Parts: sequence; C-alpha cells; structure tokens
Amino acid sequence: MLASIDALVFKIESFFNLTSAFVIMFLMLLAVFQVVGRKVFNLPVRGYVDWVELAMAIFAFLSIAYTQKLGGHVRMEFFIGRFKGRLLWFFEIIGTVIALFICTILMWYAYTHFLRAWTIGDSSIDIQLPIWPSKLLVAFAFFSLNIRLIIQFFGFTRLFLHPDAEPIGVPVIETVDEQAQKEIDAGLAGEEEKVDIVSAGGLRQ
Repeated sequence: MLASIDALVFKIESFFNLTSAFVIMFLMLLAVFQVVGRKVFNLPVRGYVDWVELAMAIFAFLSIAYTQKLGGHVRMEFFIGRFKGRLLWFFEIIGTVIALFICTILMWYAYTHFLRAWTIGDSSIDIQLPIWPSKLLVAFAFFSLNIRLIIQFFGFTRLFLHPDAEPIGVPVIETVDEQAQKEIDAGLAGEEEKVDIVSAGGLRQ
C-alpha cells in the first residue's frame, strides 16, 4: 500500500515539477522579449517585474515535494550518515517529524497571508495583478510537502521496525562513491543511447 501511494503521489509531484520547468522556460522567453523589445523596438513588456515576481512562487515552491522525494534538498548528513540500521531510521523519523511540524506552521501562515490578500484585494505595484494566487500556491506547495513528509514518516517507521526491508518512499543516504557511480552509469547510458540513434540512422540510410 505504501508503495502504491508513493507512486501515485510521485506522479502528481512530477507533474508539478514539469509545470515549474515550463514556467522557468516562459520566464526565459519573457526576458528575451523584454530585452529585445526595450533595446530594439522601444517596447518593453508591460508589468515585466510583476509577472516575474508572481511566477517565482511557482518554480520556487511547487517543486519542493518532488525535491524532497528525491532527497535533492540540502541534507546535513555529516552526523546522521555515521549511523546504520534502526538508529539511522530513528533519527530520520525525528527529523521528518520536526520538518512536518515546521512545514505545517509555514502552511498555516501562508494560508493566512492568502486570506488577507484575498480580503483586501492586494495587488502588484505596476499593473495591479492580484497577489492572492501566488500566496495560495505557496500554501498548497507546503501542503504537498506535508503529504510527502507523512509518506516518508511511515516509510522510515517501516524501516525502523524492519531494518532489512527495502526502502520505499524515502531518500536513502548515498556515499560519494555511490553517487559517482550513478553519474558514471547515467553518462554511459546516455552514450549508448546516442550510439543506438546513430546506428539506427545509418541503417535507414
């Protein structure tokens, strides 16, 4: 059941991460239009700063649950990386509970900021864009992160009870050698894919 829930939630998180990537691409194109329009045609993008400020909430917060799933965030593993077995999973449980507590507080205050912006009709300075959607997005991002932390809590608890079980739904600490080997394997897989594409092209010719 834990594996099924983890897989389902990860699909949603991957969609959010892809959305963040498209927003970043949109901002890059918008920056090009801004520079070219201002310098060449003297037609800058109206409300450029406002659009950037609102879009930052999307790619800065919407992918945090995806990053948590992959363990891509900054982790202080100098201390916890020295432990193994139940003691390691015990400290992981404690860290997850603390993170869940902090993120719940942040989610609540983000939601109250959304309500205040919604009530007073808060807007951006230049073109008066409503600010409440970005603040609601922040609260939603912390909500999705809390879901991921709850999954990891059960995953770490499962490993604490059964240390020999396969990790499900939790990031696993990797040594420097293991990380380097993964990067090497990924690079070799990419090279093999390129060779297959070139070979297929040669056969078609």
